[in-house]
Parts: sequence; C-alpha cells; structure tokens
Amino acid sequence: MTRERMRKEVSARAELNAEERVLDALVGKNASKETRGKFRKMLRDGSLSDKEVDIEVSESAGSSLPTFEIPGMPGAQMGMVNLGDMFGKAFGEQKSIKRMSVEESYEALMAEESDRLLDQDLVVRTALENARNDGIVFIDEIDKICARSDRLGADVSREGVQRDLLPLIEGTTVTTKHGAVTTDHILFIASGAFHLAKPADLLPELQGRLPIRVELNSLARDDLKKILTEPENNLIRQYRALMETENVTLDFSDCAIDAVSDLAAEVNHAIENIGARRLHTVMEKLLEEISFEAADRSGETITIDAAYVEARVGDLAKDTDLSKFIL
Repeated sequence: MTRERMRKEVSARAELNAEERVLDALVGKNASKETRGKFRKMLRDGSLSDKEVDIEVSESAGSSLPTFEIPGMPGAQMGMVNLGDMFGKAFGEQKSIKRMSVEESYEALMAEESDRLLDQDLVVRTALENARNDGIVFIDEIDKICARSDRLGADVSREGVQRDLLPLIEGTTVTTKHGAVTTDHILFIASGAFHLAKPADLLPELQGRLPIRVELNSLARDDLKKILTEPENNLIRQYRALMETENVTLDFSDCAIDAVSDLAAEVNHAIENIGARRLHTVMEKLLEEISFEAADRSGETITIDAAYVEARVGDLAKDTDLSKFIL
C-alpha cells in the first residue's frame, strides 16, 4: 500500500520514462526527432495500442525461487524465507526480452520506472512506520475460538489460540522480513456472530484487552436492498455481465429487487440468519433456468419482475423443510 502511494507521487516522471522506452522499441534509439515526434503523437492518441513490440524488462534472478518455512526461526511470526529475496541482490538484476502489445508494455514499464525512481529503503521505513502507528488488525470469527460453557472438559486448543493473541493485543514486537513491528499502537478489532458462544466465554484476560463492545443489528430488508444495488460490483451487475457473455440482456425491475430483498430477509428470519450471503443463494436459484438456457436464448432481453421472482423461488421459501436444502 505504501509502495503504491509513493508510486503515484512519481507517476508523471515514470510515465515519461516509460514512453521513451516504448518509442525506443518502436523506432529505435537512433531515430530522428521528427520520426520520434510522429510516433509519439500516434502513441498518445492510442493508434498504436495494439501493435506488438519487444520490450526489455528487468527481473530478479531469484524471483522465481520458492519460499519455505524454517521451524523455530527467530521471529517465527513470519516463518517464511523467500530465496529470491536472499539471493536476488547477489545475482544482480537480470534483463529479459518480452513481446507484448504497446498498451500492455506501458503497465510493465510504468511499474519498473516507478520503482527505479523510489528509494526502496525509504519505502520500507515508511511502511513500517505506518504499520506501527496507523495499523489496523481485524480478527474475524473470534467466537470460533471460544471455549463454550456448555461443553464439558477443557478446550485446550481454543484456549491456546486466545493466549497467543494476548501479547499481540497487549503490545509486543513482531519480527518480519522487513524489520520489527511493535503492536503497541495498532488497533485490534475482533468480531463474531456469537450464536452458540458468548463474549463471556472468552478468557477474562482477552476480554479486558478488548474493552469496547458494540452490538450490531441483523440485516433488515432495506439493508439487503442496499447491498443488492449500491455497491459498485453488486450482484445484479455481476449477473448482468455474466449473461452478456452469452448475448443475453437481463432487465431487473424495481419490484423484482424489492421481492428478492423481501425473500432473503424472510428466509433469514425463518431458517437461519446468514446475512447478506442469502442474497447470493436466492439470486442463484432465481436465475438457474436462465443460466442453463442462456446459450439458446442469445439476443433476447429477459425482464425480471416481482411475478417472475414469485414464480421461481416464492413457493420454495414458503416450504420451510424444502428451503433448508435449496435456499
């Protein structure tokens, strides 16, 4: 993340350098200014985007070497050693010639030129500083490591995981391949459904290190509708794009979106509340027949309305026993 941010800061210079290297591949380094000027104009207006060129790009000699784990290595929180990192500098930078389109070459050369303009030591120091002071660690499904009170006997493995988390949350130093990271100022957020367990089942010491408790409400019908429509890559857009590969156009009416949201909320309430994942299940069942017949319906526009939703999945949602297996 830090590298990408710093790449953007030098992107203008990197783009100019990348453009010069593409021109070298197109017309040669000894071409006249007039020739380079003509090709530069064509390059910038996109008329040469599909033309293939041979580009010399650099790659680490050890970049393809594997990683492996060393048991008991100091700083075993990482525990992985990349042979490419170990031997890359020793072997030096190697060059290779790759054939690609002008448009593709820009991406490769932009990344390479940006890295050349960056101080790699500064990138590492900045990234470590950001991790120490602005880092956020999100621990999902922490309820899975709770030793439930209704179980007889000690749950050693779950309790062991909790005890391993204690020093990290309290504050310790973690050794990484880039340097030491202290967790004193890192924000730790833990979440869990706590259907079967409860927060009190966590170790008292761990509860004390997570002092702020927030409870979230279950997703309502309006929440599911927003999830279905507002994200940039929402489910409706995904299914439209999927059907467009078969030249089939899907048209979802507002009443269909309302019906899907109502149905997902109803099934979540009646059977088991799995949140927004229920939308994916309902949409998959709703469009099952269209997906199967898409190749034979090329060129068609299919309208999905409330009546279509009711006909395809309405009855299944009402039959509780059957919907357990289908939805």
